[in-house]
Amino acid sequence: MFQFQNLLDEYFNQNNDSARQVIDDKIWQSFEQTGAIMIMDMSGFSLVTQRYGIVYYLSMIQRMRTICQPIVEANDGELIKFVADNVFARFKQAQDAINAALAINLALDDINKKTPKMWDIQVSTGIDYGRYLYTDDKDVFGDSVNCASKLGEDIAASGEILVTETAMAQLPTNHGIKAELLHFKISGIALNAYKVNYNAL
Repeated sequence: MFQFQNLLDEYFNQNNDSARQVIDDKIWQSFEQTGAIMIMDMSGFSLVTQRYGIVYYLSMIQRMRTICQPIVEANDGELIKFVADNVFARFKQAQDAINAALAINLALDDINKKTPKMWDIQVSTGIDYGRYLYTDDKDVFGDSVNCASKLGEDIAASGEILVTETAMAQLPTNHGIKAELLHFKISGIALNAYKVNYNAL
C-alpha cells in the first residue's frame, strides 16, 4: 500500500483544491476497478459471545471462513479479507456475487441441519456494483463498498441477501433470480434494495 499511502499523504499536504484534484484523479487512474462487492456479516456476535464465550465464537468464525472462501473462488470471485466475523469479496459480475451468496447460504443451511443448534451459523449479506479503489495491498474503498457494508452489516437480517438496484440492473434478462424490492431508511437516507429469495431455488 506504499504508493497508495504516499498519494494520500501528498493529497493531504496540498494547499489548494486544484492540486488535490490532480492527485485525486491520479489515485482513481491508478487503482480504479469496476465490479460487484459482497460483504457478509455473521449474525449474533454479541449474544453468542455473551452466552458461550469468545473462543466458542472464534471457532464459529473459523468454520464460516472455511466454508465461504472456496465458494467465493468457485464463483469467479476474489476473497479480499476477513475482518472479525465479516467477509469482503469482489467479483467482476454481479451475477457471480449473487450466486456466491446464494451458495454460501445453502451450504450453511445444509451444515446447520447436521449440527446441534448451538453451532448454527447464519450470515447477512449486502451486494453492490460500481467503481471502487483496489489498493496495492488488496484492500477496497468506495461508495459501492460502503453501500454493500451498510446492507450486509446494518440492514440485512439473519439469512438475508440484499442487492442494490445498481447491481440487479447488471444481471442478464434471463437471470432467473427471485427478488423483492424493498425500501429502507437509515440515518435519514432512503435506500432501495432487492431481497433475494434463496428458498425459491
